[in-house]
Amino acid sequence: MSLRLKVSKVSNESLQNQIFEQVRTMILEETLKAGEPLPSTRMMSEQLGISRNTMTLAYERLEAEGYVDMRKSVGTFVALQVPGVATFTPAGEPPNVDDDGSAPCERIALRSDELKSQALVNASLRRLTADFWPGRPDPNSFPLKMWARLIANCLRSAGAALTEYRDPLGVRELRQAIVDHLRPTRGIMVDAEQVIIVGGSQGGLNLACRLLVTLGSSAFVESPCYQGAAYLFESFGAKLHPVHVDDNGIDVSKLPATQNAICYVTPSHQFPLGVTLSLDRRLELLAWATRTNSYIIEDDYDSDIRYRGAPIAALKALDRCERVIYVGTFSKSMGAGLRIGYVVMPATLFDAARHIKTLTNNGQPWLPQAALADFITNGSYDRHLRRIRHSYQARRETLLAALQKHFGGSTIVGDNAGMHLVWRMPDQLPPANVVEKIALKAGVGVYTLNSGGAVDFGVMRDSDRYLVLGFTAPSEREISIGISRLAAALRSGQSAGKAPRASL
Repeated sequence: MSLRLKVSKVSNESLQNQIFEQVRTMILEETLKAGEPLPSTRMMSEQLGISRNTMTLAYERLEAEGYVDMRKSVGTFVALQVPGVATFTPAGEPPNVDDDGSAPCERIALRSDELKSQALVNASLRRLTADFWPGRPDPNSFPLKMWARLIANCLRSAGAALTEYRDPLGVRELRQAIVDHLRPTRGIMVDAEQVIIVGGSQGGLNLACRLLVTLGSSAFVESPCYQGAAYLFESFGAKLHPVHVDDNGIDVSKLPATQNAICYVTPSHQFPLGVTLSLDRRLELLAWATRTNSYIIEDDYDSDIRYRGAPIAALKALDRCERVIYVGTFSKSMGAGLRIGYVVMPATLFDAARHIKTLTNNGQPWLPQAALADFITNGSYDRHLRRIRHSYQARRETLLAALQKHFGGSTIVGDNAGMHLVWRMPDQLPPANVVEKIALKAGVGVYTLNSGGAVDFGVMRDSDRYLVLGFTAPSEREISIGISRLAAALRSGQSAGKAPRASL
């Protein structure tokens, strides 16, 4: 191997020091990994056109300061324990110091050790009789035959679409199809130029963070909240402020007059509790954002799936002051494997968002976007939604009936829409985390708020009484068997943690 080093013989800095600083920087930035071999002094002296003695002195200095290990007759290697990584700044650039006396690089390095990501489950790797993991579409619901035809049609007419860069904002036809779908279903009146195609809702949240979140900025979130949002805001350095959720959604009266903040909400089907943000609170939240010069991130992750009553208009539909960033996804209605979501941006933020999207990835893959655009435009998406709503409603009713049969008058939350519900267990049952373990031993996957993709911040009262149950992926038969097995396991007192016997 060789090292990409540059030295200047006319520089005021010695050749030895130039080499030392460049190799040191490569080690600290982990361009050179711990334990990796370095080229010999002979090879490098020939490459750089310098004396071998100069190269040897540079290596010896690196060894003396703990960056490399020189092993006689073997070679030179990057040290396994490198000094100074947490406080590293490039040579010649002193660290900026914040008001509290800490260097940003130190705080970021420390924060990186605490980074968290949301819980994800690959169901194909789990061998369960019934898995109630939330947010998973029925694997048999994907319209494979229609999708295959659409993909074939797109390939026949692709031209240069697969070989050239496309618009980073997304395929124009898909953006228009999304606008045409949102207008009647969510009441959102925008044009396609405000829509950006992203990699699922998480891609949309990332884009919003890059626009609005800086180190120390305030992020108000629902409590409990979707992990993927809360942890993402933390990763950008935001200070999280959880706000209690009740039967009418986030308690907007608890939002302080903090300027230039963001507020993340899931108003149509709050995750995880499933409640709907009331109309008066929606209007109050919009007024708060206007007063405080703040932005609302509306995550409308499963609003296409509703079983009772007409949905309330999206926050974005009520927004008259350009304060709402609307995030949608096809991961719930079609499948997460497509990795297609979208963001409707306020006009005031669009230019900045376009630049950030371009810098991020130059756009999503063309082929699935083109196929999805045709799928929506030819009416297939609406027919698909009608089919899965009918199927999911039957599974929801099966789950409700099974819970009633085996556990009596349980409290159910958030079952009027979406792909999961929350079950408040009877008081005689063990805590949720214990029930989760008992269920797993019986081959059944049920989930606490935290293991099911949420975080409750310790604010929610009696959170250990709640389980999250997704009902759209398992069949009706699997649902019935799963709840029956759970009930039997609880009756028998089966538990690794010696849970108390349930009275059922």
